[in-house]
Amino acid sequence: MSDGIRRLAAVLILVAGAALLWLAGQHSHDAEAAKNDLDSTVAYAREHAASSDPRLKATYSFERGGWVYVHLEGDPATVGFQHGYLLAKEIEDAFPAVQAGMVRSTRRDWAFFRQVAREMLWPKIDPEYQQELQGIAEGLNARTGSQLDVYDIVALNSFEEVPDYYVPWLNKKEKLAGAPNLKSPGNCSAFVATGSWTKNGQIVIAHNNWTSYMNGERWRIIFDIQPAHGYRILMDGFPGVIASDDDFGINSDGLMVTETTITQFEGWDPNGKPEFFRARKALQYASSIDDYTRIMLDGNNGGYANDWLLGDRKTGEIAQLELGLKAYELWRTKDGVFAGSNWARDPKVLKEDTPEFDPNDMTSSPNARRVRWEQLLNENKGKIDVSLAQQMLADHVDSFEKKTGANERTLCGHVDTTTRGVSVWNWGAFYPGGAVQGKAADSTMAKDMRLVARTGHPCGEDFLAKPFLAAHPEFAWQEPYLRDMKAGPWTEFRSGEMPAASK
Repeated sequence: MSDGIRRLAAVLILVAGAALLWLAGQHSHDAEAAKNDLDSTVAYAREHAASSDPRLKATYSFERGGWVYVHLEGDPATVGFQHGYLLAKEIEDAFPAVQAGMVRSTRRDWAFFRQVAREMLWPKIDPEYQQELQGIAEGLNARTGSQLDVYDIVALNSFEEVPDYYVPWLNKKEKLAGAPNLKSPGNCSAFVATGSWTKNGQIVIAHNNWTSYMNGERWRIIFDIQPAHGYRILMDGFPGVIASDDDFGINSDGLMVTETTITQFEGWDPNGKPEFFRARKALQYASSIDDYTRIMLDGNNGGYANDWLLGDRKTGEIAQLELGLKAYELWRTKDGVFAGSNWARDPKVLKEDTPEFDPNDMTSSPNARRVRWEQLLNENKGKIDVSLAQQMLADHVDSFEKKTGANERTLCGHVDTTTRGVSVWNWGAFYPGGAVQGKAADSTMAKDMRLVARTGHPCGEDFLAKPFLAAHPEFAWQEPYLRDMKAGPWTEFRSGEMPAASK
């Protein structure tokens, strides 16, 4: 008898027993209580049967410092199955929050996003990653009986590109009357430095993720992926998504990667390849800055347009790839620093891909943070290390008002504290968003496949949902999804790390 048949038989036996329990329950409980007993027993039976699946033998997870560390290993389908199974609870929690945000902002129903996933995105994804995405849906179903299928998972993976890049392009193309005012997001503060700029002459890379607190509180996965092909990956990420997506990661050949999003970007190529797939492929297969650039340019669809900050620990070289759709530019050096805070710098990218962005408006969040990066990095030239990078990510100096106080213009963003919001991203007054976690590493850490990370605001302050919603009823629609976002400690992780009890 095969393992699959044995597991099925076990499920049938347990379900039959559960049915008897339910019938008996009609005499001792009301129907609803008996049905709950049945549902619980069936769920237990399903999970118990699936837990013996051979695809799960090499995988494991544990929690530390507010993060969920997940080790995935094997061929693409196996890696996907492990991902869906181990993070089933987190995926089922995150999916409704992401779905609600996408549907509300675009005024498009979920059927629209599934259709985009099936007809536009799926055919452009390499078979390797199609198998991984299908595996996530299968692992999730095996653990919980979830009704989400592969097109729901693909749509989830596209949450940083389809709502804010494809939909505005489509609305303009169709001349849709009364279309919502959608703007591409401006996520993250980051830098990469090398040579005489750092304490030991090695590369230092650091990043904090800016997004809605609704999504950001859930952005707390550390993925350690050992794929059958390509390089090993250590990255932060979001449940159910195959790329880091905010993005911060290192691979076993020494590539160090992060980015910040280009504010007020416009454009989309419906024939291009999804950004989330290209970003994952680049981190898995690139052994150099040139490799990374080539993979990201191949099939560039304009989605989730970023300034990529790159480092190669083998050479000590760093680079900034400003990836527009109509234009792009690559700068590189072995002695210098590149910083990002959601602003484009190349004249052609500014003119052709971000025509509404004003680089001279120093009141705006991207430009104010650009000035602060310049101040901090220049003041600390020759002293930059991972410890100092953590302090920079937590910085609360407003360069425009020239005073200290967390708001939308500080590197550690707290947009919920200000009446100004961030108009260039369509974030209104007191929008519950800002810096939701931070990460950093240097060349030595990258060689060892290590990074440090902190959940919540990098400054250590907590966001509490209940008092916020009481004070700002205009965000009541987020109540089912918005939770406390408490800052954890800076915590080190490494590839191959085992749960404490297993050491």
